[in-house]
Amino acid sequence: MNGVRFCFLTTFYPPCNFGGDGIGIQRLARGLVRAGHRVTVIHDADAYTALGGAPAQDAPLEPPGLDVIPLRSGVGALSPLLTHQFGRPVLNGRRIRQLLREGGYDVINFHNVSLIGGPGILKYGEALKLYMAHEHWLVCPTHVLWRHARELCTGRQCGRCQLAYRRPPQLWRWTGYLERQLAHVHAFIAMSAFSREKHREFGFSREMEVLPYFLPDGVEEAPTDRLPRPHVRPYFLFVGRLERIKGVQDVLPAFGGDGETDFLIAGDGEYREELQVRAAGMARVRFLGRVASDDLARFYRHAVALIVPSVCFETFGIILIEAFRQSTPVIARRLGPFPEIVTASGGGELFDSPGELLAAIGRLHRDPGYRDRLASAGHEAFQSRWSDRVVVPQYLDIVRRTAERQGRERLAALLSPRREI
Repeated sequence: MNGVRFCFLTTFYPPCNFGGDGIGIQRLARGLVRAGHRVTVIHDADAYTALGGAPAQDAPLEPPGLDVIPLRSGVGALSPLLTHQFGRPVLNGRRIRQLLREGGYDVINFHNVSLIGGPGILKYGEALKLYMAHEHWLVCPTHVLWRHARELCTGRQCGRCQLAYRRPPQLWRWTGYLERQLAHVHAFIAMSAFSREKHREFGFSREMEVLPYFLPDGVEEAPTDRLPRPHVRPYFLFVGRLERIKGVQDVLPAFGGDGETDFLIAGDGEYREELQVRAAGMARVRFLGRVASDDLARFYRHAVALIVPSVCFETFGIILIEAFRQSTPVIARRLGPFPEIVTASGGGELFDSPGELLAAIGRLHRDPGYRDRLASAGHEAFQSRWSDRVVVPQYLDIVRRTAERQGRERLAALLSPRREI
């Protein structure tokens, strides 16, 4: 195989992952393999179990050309705890250095490195280095810019905020250590223009490319005209982890009392019990629990719309493009990257207030023609903006341009348009 050799370093990777970033990393790795390259993923299995991850499941079967190496220190949670506190891979550093030295990689792509190595890992290896900001960890110790676990962060109060999250403060963040390690990285990537601007607002001075998440083009997509309807009555859908920052509590009142539509909630999490208490007596609200990805397509496909009510600053919003792929419009809070995605697609509506949410729900339910026009626009935008055949070449172009700036002529030549597979 004559392609580029990539190494991905990340804390979480399926099946040892909690949210969408691990899935996004997996899709990028598989997309690169389909494009003729080789990818090795190194992730920290100890971090997953230390944060309450379920016992290890069988790892998914990866395609030839994609190798996955889970790190296990032998001392369990102590390893990620030391990394968190010292900002470097205290126990796994030697192993990581060895893997990078023996792998002969052309490109190292750092993803979520918070517990696999912290900023200290950024100096490892001699390959071209990229950093992909799936969260706001570069500017926020708690990753999500949700201050004191109760409000949007509009200014730094990091010490008290970490204590509110019951996390020990990371003293290295006050020493300039992170900034010094960032000098080892050749390019930084944000997942949306909004996230890039939020990094700038909180003092991140490096330039950032923007590269969105994507979905495989036709690889995971079921034949939508044959998906059985999962719910008898018309319904709106929520998909995601049940946490306060996801905002489901703000949607429940819209489905109180009698009405023609229901609200289906697909997902689980620590906030589920509180939400069920709030929804007590609401016959139009149904908790589905975790829904397998193969089954989720039909819930998307037959929904009037997906509701995305997050109250925090997301970096992207992958569930929006999951809905678009199934020709389902979205109703999203006017916050974070959602206006960017909805405006670019024309595939939904935005809301700020309960009144705006109710009005959007009513419009999409009562005007099927309008709903279908939004659905069609969203699906077309998915195909032209957020499919792997569009985004993977954009990623490779970032690598090529970075290689040219760094004088890595062989790598740049491998990725020149005339040589791409």
